[in-house]
Amino acid sequence: QSVGAPLNDAQIAWLKEVGGKFKGTTVRISSESTAPSQIISALATNKDDPNSFSNLTGIEVVWEQIPLDQVLSKLVQDTATESAQNDIYYMDQAWVGRFVNDTVDPSVRLADGSEFNMPDYNFDDFVPELLPALASYDGRLVGLPFDIPIFIYMYRRDVYEKLGLKPATTMPEFLAAVKAADEAKLKNADGTDIRGYIGQWQSGHYALQCDWTAWLWSHGGSHTGPDGSVVINDEKGIAGAEYMMELAKYVPSGVTTWDWGGQGTAMGAGLGANVISWAEFFPGLDNDNSATKGMWETADLPMELELRTTDQTSFDEKPAIGHQGGSCMGLSKYSKNVDAAWIFLQYATSAPIQTAAAASSNTPIRLSAFEAPIVKERAIVTSLTTRHFPAALKAIQTRMGSEPHFPGWATASGTGGP
Repeated sequence: QSVGAPLNDAQIAWLKEVGGKFKGTTVRISSESTAPSQIISALATNKDDPNSFSNLTGIEVVWEQIPLDQVLSKLVQDTATESAQNDIYYMDQAWVGRFVNDTVDPSVRLADGSEFNMPDYNFDDFVPELLPALASYDGRLVGLPFDIPIFIYMYRRDVYEKLGLKPATTMPEFLAAVKAADEAKLKNADGTDIRGYIGQWQSGHYALQCDWTAWLWSHGGSHTGPDGSVVINDEKGIAGAEYMMELAKYVPSGVTTWDWGGQGTAMGAGLGANVISWAEFFPGLDNDNSATKGMWETADLPMELELRTTDQTSFDEKPAIGHQGGSCMGLSKYSKNVDAAWIFLQYATSAPIQTAAAASSNTPIRLSAFEAPIVKERAIVTSLTTRHFPAALKAIQTRMGSEPHFPGWATASGTGGP
């Protein structure tokens, strides 16, 4: 078996024998060009790997990777016409309510006992918190978890050491650390200023909504009330907005033009000392081309001032500072190749393939991948580091916040996601 696709013998045999029945079939997916999409599509279609999905099954995988708003447009077109331009739907967690009736419930497929179910798939190995957060709507499984960008606390160790700071444990302490770092007027080696906080505040972009949501939730607010009403402008929502406006005093000048990509670039350039944002930025901070290689560390997220419970919200909203922007993959119920697509969907979300992706620094959606030796040995300052994984897993298991999932949420939130 190859390093690229560490499948066990039973899985390899199954892909050859059962997957091989669909040789010549094409399975189509449109997704955002994220790390897991790039890594797993490359593993699946590698012509030089005898154990790649395409070589084992003869199934061609056409995986289009485009901006997320274009993915949504394609799914809307597919479902409106009940056509099958895509056999597998890549769905941001914000969309699951919109497409719940256009997908095949994977729990039904997993329970049907057919030959099309992958051996040793081990559904129970999924991080359990991810199933309701990014792959379900109103208790119904819409797809299988695929990736999990999640907010973690990241800070410049060199700045903290110079100023005698410790990682914040409360929201006031975090603001104080931001202010202290900014007022120190430190500079990077290239002469650029080190500001207190780096945001993703591009006007009109979903990134701005994501950033703001952490402050909304951490101050006891929510988007929805228990009766489905909108409550973002109540006393708690205003407190969260005021906290964000206080942060605005300590950010680089370009922050209102940055989406999450701009924020990640600014972190690598060292333009700030504190960030609460996507864990998926962290590997890039340790790359050789990062101006801050080895300088960033992770810490537990500061505790919220107050937190609403899920019975005080609606549409699966779960307030917590660890905003998640995960995605799932589901079977289109309009697909003409649903069995071939189901075989590929299991391959892409299986523990071996998720472990291979995690070894390339992608935050996994499987418990076993977090513990795999090949993953743990990369928890050092190096390209494709995994040293942020413990912080990401702790955020998933104990501090994860999820947006409302009602069908119109994609439009209400600005359409799109990380």
